[in-house]
Amino acid sequence: MGDDVVYLSATRQAELIRAKQVSPVELLRAYLDRIDRLDGRLRAYITVTREAALAAARQAEDAVLRGARLGPLHGVAFAVKDQFATRGVRTTAGSRILADNVPDEDATVVARLTAAGGILLGKLNLTEFALGGTINFPFGQPRNPWNTEHDTGGSSAGSGAAVAAALCAVSLGEDTGGSVRTPASWCGVAGHRPTWGLVSRHGCIPLAWSLDAPGPLGRTVEDCALVLRIIAGHDPRDPLTTRRTPPDYRAALTGDINGLRVGVIRELTYGAETDPEMRDAVLAAIDVLARLGAAADEVSLPLLPSAGAAFMAICDSEGAARHLGWLRTRPGDYDQGTRRRLLAAGLIPAALVQKGQQARALVRAQVLDALARFDVLVAPTSHRPAPAIAAFTAPITSKAEAAARFFTRRSFTTPAALAGTPAMAVPCGFSASGLPLSLQIIGRRYEDATVLRVGHAYEQATEWHRRRPTL
Repeated sequence: MGDDVVYLSATRQAELIRAKQVSPVELLRAYLDRIDRLDGRLRAYITVTREAALAAARQAEDAVLRGARLGPLHGVAFAVKDQFATRGVRTTAGSRILADNVPDEDATVVARLTAAGGILLGKLNLTEFALGGTINFPFGQPRNPWNTEHDTGGSSAGSGAAVAAALCAVSLGEDTGGSVRTPASWCGVAGHRPTWGLVSRHGCIPLAWSLDAPGPLGRTVEDCALVLRIIAGHDPRDPLTTRRTPPDYRAALTGDINGLRVGVIRELTYGAETDPEMRDAVLAAIDVLARLGAAADEVSLPLLPSAGAAFMAICDSEGAARHLGWLRTRPGDYDQGTRRRLLAAGLIPAALVQKGQQARALVRAQVLDALARFDVLVAPTSHRPAPAIAAFTAPITSKAEAAARFFTRRSFTTPAALAGTPAMAVPCGFSASGLPLSLQIIGRRYEDATVLRVGHAYEQATEWHRRRPTL
């Protein structure tokens, strides 16, 4: 089975399987062959569930041949960030501390994807405990398929790389402050952070309870919509999930955005920190939206450049509280970058954490006020294309350099997280060096369908999502 089939969208693969034009067994073997050939370099996976996946593929094929009722993801291979519990399969959160952790149940999102006919292909690499800043990855350094000397983005590192390299059809990540959207941006795929509380977190190893949001990554926006419809909705085991009935997100992908009001975030799009190539690509994408009938105008949200600092005060202090026991008893089992960040967060005075919460409220107010005037907000997903891996271990020589490294990129993705609104990343071009560029679309709470509709309309009007890395 050639690359053309493994690079098809998950939606199209499911259609071909239902039509008996593609064998689930042969499709799965094609993905396993690619993993065998490529993942030694990319290190997208921590665990590959080879035998269980092959057995599930045979059952899926038998169901097709019997004419059984098929789910929307029937026979399609998916993989999940190794932050989600999987029954009988180790779940490490990218850490030595949980290297032998084997859950006895699936996370809700995994159970729902499996019930929809999906086949779990494996567990994907991530920065340790989804925190970011890992220096030495216990299960191998994830590498960007477009240039293996460059970073994938975190924390859902393997989730972005695996989709971009066609090592699975679709994947799940978890977005605390950008951990779905940044890998999607840097790896050149679509990634959606749902409205906070739309998707269950039961069985997801937490980082920051007030921010965490599981979400899909796919080669197309339609794949993200397909997966979101499956995993969204109330779960009694996560009392913070909404009781709203999720709509059919794929049905919302009409291509019609005529008359939609689009707010271009001035501080993120035109700021001095934004790479010119990224800015030009995003402005070109906005022109496409305008040609499709959207009305675009600039909007100022002056607090957004400070969002990264507010986010870290909240996220890191929540993470430090969760890890207090292991920090006392097993400090040497953490990566030094993770340990340093958690210990530092544990020393943040309560007064400063409260300042962070106050800043969050102000950022949230600005985002929601803008969304009262616009249907969606747009900006770059990241201020630059994927940096070299070596850049993350370079010495920090000044306070300004530290602020730039830790806060700048987070200020692009954390505003939606702080506000609890949906946001997605969609490919919008490539840099001169061949690295992906990405448009971010932010919407109102529970209006994920509108965000997906805008992303899909743009995607279908362009060709960026059709490009493949040379591997």
